[in-house]
Amino acid sequence: MKTQHFDLLINAPREHVWRTMLQSPTYERWTAAFCEGSRFEGSWDQGQKIRFLDPKGMGMVSEIAVHRPAEFVSIQHLGMIDNGVEDTTSEAVRAWAPCFENYTFSDEAGGTRVRVDCDVFGTYEDWMAQTWPKALQSLKTLCETPA
Repeated sequence: MKTQHFDLLINAPREHVWRTMLQSPTYERWTAAFCEGSRFEGSWDQGQKIRFLDPKGMGMVSEIAVHRPAEFVSIQHLGMIDNGVEDTTSEAVRAWAPCFENYTFSDEAGGTRVRVDCDVFGTYEDWMAQTWPKALQSLKTLCETPA
């Protein structure tokens, strides 16, 4: 498994960027780069279960491994969800789980540097390399556009 790294400077305060990234309805807007209609169910609190789903109920079951508000979030992906059924034990899932997706927020040049470190596997490597920059650009636009 490989870890990909992405980062972007956003001209907005760290807490605003963190809230925009993780709270509805802005979460659904920037993650549309991955899948239109993406959503989450659950809690971003450390140690809590969270599910990342597409409109058909397909997605990933995960746990928030670490959450330091406006500083760092570590998502531990544990398995897949297919038609609402969680799979954390199949051979296909065991080939990659657990894997991590980490978000780091730091002050820089009067704004916020967002860094994403994402474990990727198999055929997802190229897709993630193309999609994460688009998603981060969407997040930047959301954060920098006055409400």
